[in-house]
Amino acid sequence: MTDLARFGVSIDDRLLKRFDDLIAEKGYGNRSEAIRDLIRNALVEDQWTRGDEETVGTVTLVYNHHTRDLSDKLTEHQHSHHDAIVSTLHVHLDAHNCLEVVVVKGKAREVKRMADELIGTKGVKHGKLVTSTTGEDLL
Repeated sequence: MTDLARFGVSIDDRLLKRFDDLIAEKGYGNRSEAIRDLIRNALVEDQWTRGDEETVGTVTLVYNHHTRDLSDKLTEHQHSHHDAIVSTLHVHLDAHNCLEVVVVKGKAREVKRMADELIGTKGVKHGKLVTSTTGEDLL
């Protein structure tokens, strides 16, 4: 079992009320777990800003598969970064539109560059990189 440290925080009553409402809405059992998650999120964000840390994430793409050569272009981009792509999920949303989720792993700056290439491919309607961490340094 890890050692736990206790610390106090001074906070405005109105801000604390809003925080309590938020953690209740999100289903946290207590303030401590919510604060631990806030700290973890800050650490993950910091890891991504450094750029040279090993990271993971997902690139979500929505596109019309009838757009000329778009599927081929996206596949080419992915093959050119085969070492960073862990897996790809392809979903047919309707008769025209597809959702693709690409799971990526690598140095933060390289993953970001690859995500920007995929999202910036002409014909992609919407794309987003969701960043995370390998979890190695998080408790």
